Amino acid sequence: MLIFTPKITSRTEYTFNLIFDTIWDLDYKLTDDIEYFNEYSGNKINYSSKKIDTEFFIKRYGLLEEEGVKDQDIKFGQWNDLPIFYQNSDERIPFDIFSATFFLVSRYEEYLPHIKDHYNRFTAKESIAYKHNFLDRPLVNLWLLEFKKILQSHFSSITFPPQKFTYQSTIDVDNAYYFLEKGFVRTTASFIKSILLMDKELIKKRKDVLLGKEKDPYDTFEFQLSLNKKYNVDVVYFILLADYGLNDKNCSVHSRKFQLLIKHLSDHAKLGIHPSFASNTSFETIVTEKNRLENIIKKEVELSRQHFLKLDIPKTYRNLVELSVKNDFTMGYASLPGFRASICTPFYFYDLELEMTTNLKVHPFAVMDATFNYYLRTSPEESLTIIKKIVDEVKLVEGNFVSLWHNETWSDYKEWKGWSGLYEKMLEYIHHDNLQTS
Repeated sequence: MLIFTPKITSRTEYTFNLIFDTIWDLDYKLTDDIEYFNEYSGNKINYSSKKIDTEFFIKRYGLLEEEGVKDQDIKFGQWNDLPIFYQNSDERIPFDIFSATFFLVSRYEEYLPHIKDHYNRFTAKESIAYKHNFLDRPLVNLWLLEFKKILQSHFSSITFPPQKFTYQSTIDVDNAYYFLEKGFVRTTASFIKSILLMDKELIKKRKDVLLGKEKDPYDTFEFQLSLNKKYNVDVVYFILLADYGLNDKNCSVHSRKFQLLIKHLSDHAKLGIHPSFASNTSFETIVTEKNRLENIIKKEVELSRQHFLKLDIPKTYRNLVELSVKNDFTMGYASLPGFRASICTPFYFYDLELEMTTNLKVHPFAVMDATFNYYLRTSPEESLTIIKKIVDEVKLVEGNFVSLWHNETWSDYKEWKGWSGLYEKMLEYIHHDNLQTS
């Protein structure tokens, strides 16, 4: 496929590479040479402001030719029951699909002024995806599904390589144990607090676990490993190795039991760093935490997900690039399920301020256990219904479905009472038509 555009920018190269190479795996070439384009006899697309001849034409809006971040005049319409913006008068594709894709995937709106939540995060309700009711749909992939049909009907010789639905399980270990490995001071303080509250049940539970009479409720790792083996699930664990703090209440990083657990997990799954809440204000802290994990597992760490999903674009991603992290799994919202970048395909991060494509691959997740329990207050049964709908959307476009779980979800303890079976029910639904995991 030859594509003509009068000005090839880094945005243009990024967007066409995302669509034609990353998502479709289709050979293509960009050109700004109009004579070469006119003489070319193969499949070709004119992406410009005006038609040249009778060739396939998509009218450009202009976002890919701009530099820097500017306020965007975004007005929505409909195309094949899908919301669209950057509209034009063309009947076949009535909007600039390339500019619209770039706006959503680059997270352009997160560079614009917006209200942050109490953790200083961009929120789901600030996004156009939420405001225009497509947060739970991978809109970019849905656009491209329709676009592919049009190209196939127009170009008889075009062949798209087959795609398939894939699934990636991810598990955050914010706190490996509820009672164990907290150190003398924290354990003593917790006992005193329970005594003051006259919580006899908690006192007994803590004592029995510390004395080895009972298993720690958050120690669900063997069950997880057996479950993922049963369903042949590819899983990544993200380990919090922070110094103790207000929002980083993990086990002691010096705990031998905790370190042995990490080594055990690394024998059965891929491991990534879970940069602490505190690390957002200190690059040196991220370096320390990454080094801790690498020293424990004796492997280079190239995977990451921010604790509390604390994602500040582009700062967070620039830090990860400097750290030589290759894959990040933070792209999603805490408060609502769905697709933060409106896509269910891993993509490379584009730095809008530097106007360049980075080598950091972003893996968007769509559902998180804590979203349902803490934010939406849905039951496990209601949560499964929501998950199934999102899985169906991803299967429709043959994309990549990523889930985010925590080890305490399987504990059946306190606020997680009744939630231990949801993960397996999700796996059963994912596999019900024998689709394989990634």
